[in-house]
Amino acid sequence: MVDPVDPVVWVLTDDRAGNVSQATGVAEALGWPFEVRPIHYTALGHMPNLLRGASLLGISNESRVLLETTLTPDQAPDLVIAAGRRTAPVARWIKRRAGKPCFLCQIMWPGVPGISDFDLVAVPTHDNLFGQYANVMRITGAPHRVTEGRLAVEGARWRDRLRHLRGPVVALIVGGATRRKAFTPKMATDLGKHVSSMVASAGGSLVVTTSRRTGRDATDALFAALPAPGHSFRWGSRDENPYFGYLALADAIVVTGDSVSMVSEACASPAPVFIYAPTGLVSRKHARLHRNLYALGIAEPMKDTFSTWGHPPLNAAVDIARMVRLALLGEEGDSQ
Repeated sequence: MVDPVDPVVWVLTDDRAGNVSQATGVAEALGWPFEVRPIHYTALGHMPNLLRGASLLGISNESRVLLETTLTPDQAPDLVIAAGRRTAPVARWIKRRAGKPCFLCQIMWPGVPGISDFDLVAVPTHDNLFGQYANVMRITGAPHRVTEGRLAVEGARWRDRLRHLRGPVVALIVGGATRRKAFTPKMATDLGKHVSSMVASAGGSLVVTTSRRTGRDATDALFAALPAPGHSFRWGSRDENPYFGYLALADAIVVTGDSVSMVSEACASPAPVFIYAPTGLVSRKHARLHRNLYALGIAEPMKDTFSTWGHPPLNAAVDIARMVRLALLGEEGDSQ
């Protein structure tokens, strides 16, 4: 058991924004103060975890020095939260050198090597993990930082700026190309046509935000196929990104299905969520997530007509935080 008033919590963050959001989301859901330990990788960071073991092999000298100088008897963590395969060797190294019980909460499957070092491993159901492990919990989607409280705050910040829009408001959240899949101008045009039909059937307004992965050509093709948005944000603009404001205030959300984190964040809104996932854009893993969400009534496939329905907000961070508190304190506590 740890002191519920003053536990030492470390969050390992790396170069992947999705991993950072997931680990930080769990830490925030716990409601305890936490310290961030940034991890930067070298070329050796791509080595299999079987070879990296419980070590700092594959991280930068700057990250190594930070960990070694702060892992002292009076600063050693009671809890380490990390996400992604490459952080796993670092988390295991910390546990072995903490000098006291150190609970490891790992988000996403870290691989079999050293699996017994982890106290809790949260694995998405769409990862199709085979085998039985006593320390593994299954989650839907990805944990994130989009809570009811944050939506309330962002809704208040953006309400006046979007007050001129005629309802219902359809928010279009656009991701884009991934490492193995392209988001082509043809796909962008197709998406624009579907969303145009939905907005026309609703008789309301459209708001649009793109991302770093959308790409200039696809962005241009998308906006050419859309009706004039009531509000929009193109990636690279100096304007404030309205992403969280859209999630808070939209009456319906259309999201591209290329990102587990982005789809999961959209499903944190109580608004109906429609996923655009044409053949060629999403991986089989993403498609499994989408089918899970459809079966649970949390999202629906993209369609051309507007409809409204309710669903419980999706955020696995709350579920993971509840399990951590149960393990460390013997009770669920008040995770937010």
